[in-house]
Amino acid sequence: MPYRGPASVVSGATLPAVIYAQSSAAVAALTLARSLQRRMVDAQEGVARAAGDAARFAEVTWLRDDGRHGGGNRWCVGDTPVFDRASVNVSQVHYDDDPARQLASATALSTIIHPRHPHAPSVHVHVSWTEMRGGRGAWRVMADLNPAIADTGFARVARERFGAALQAAAPAVYADAAQRGDRYFFIPALDRHRGVSHFYLEQYATADADADRAMASAVAEAAIDVHAAIVGEALGALRRVAEDDRARQLAYHTLYFFQVLTLDRGTSSGLLVHDQNDVGILGSLPSHVDRGLLASWRARVPAPIEQLVDALLAALPAGAGAVPVSDDAKRALAGAVRTFYRAHPAALELQARGDIVPPTVANHR
Repeated sequence: MPYRGPASVVSGATLPAVIYAQSSAAVAALTLARSLQRRMVDAQEGVARAAGDAARFAEVTWLRDDGRHGGGNRWCVGDTPVFDRASVNVSQVHYDDDPARQLASATALSTIIHPRHPHAPSVHVHVSWTEMRGGRGAWRVMADLNPAIADTGFARVARERFGAALQAAAPAVYADAAQRGDRYFFIPALDRHRGVSHFYLEQYATADADADRAMASAVAEAAIDVHAAIVGEALGALRRVAEDDRARQLAYHTLYFFQVLTLDRGTSSGLLVHDQNDVGILGSLPSHVDRGLLASWRARVPAPIEQLVDALLAALPAGAGAVPVSDDAKRALAGAVRTFYRAHPAALELQARGDIVPPTVANHR
């Protein structure tokens, strides 16, 4: 019998029980993802409490095909003294009842923390296990530090600490993963990287499945813990915020938005596969972007990406300067991305890549 999770209650309504993937590897991956999710939420709530912010993350759940093919939950918070936006997502999608599909299951933790303080860096952590029909599977492991203001002494020390923590967590693969991360998170149109310290492994699998899972866990735990420590120190030492700091943070948040929606393969793949979790998939977006700055980058992108930039602008609220990225805007942005890539599937080749294109992207073109 397929494993069913407990029914979820949202706003007084009981949702159907979720059916999770049956393979032992997928079960182990989901257990790991949930453990890391709890670790991230606990760490960030601890940072907030220490800063006098009583913010608590709230859970939102979603179902894939009414739970028949899995689903997930995210713990999120925003618009507080400590958090601009934060989203800690776990999902599992599977096709145990459809043996014709190549993809058996995909289990993922995907999280982004955007602190409100301009000198407290954002962090992105992603750990996923993708299992193909027949049991062959591999890990995707990402962790990157993303300061809005990267040219201060504090930011430089934070970069060194973050990289050192990841290197200690995965010494055998760190050099390769850092190089791949620098490649993946480069933004050609802007001639710069999204962040300052990047770790990226794609399609990672050795003969030792337990060691692979332990490595993925160690990298995520290290990123979660060192980032929380860095943000805690930033909030304690850098209380004053200049007006220029806010402007630089808005510009960086616009860059983050631009990179996610025009270059990130994981985001595009998730949106193209289904439309049942658009707000969750775009949970990595910050609360506001500079609409004028985004429009100015249209001339820098290769054809036909300028059409995607136009569509993103149309999905955002009208106005000059800072505009909010609400849940309604996220739904409109998700639709814009889907419409564009369905009309221009070859444009997927212009997205960021490491050495390998993930099969979940290739299989859903």
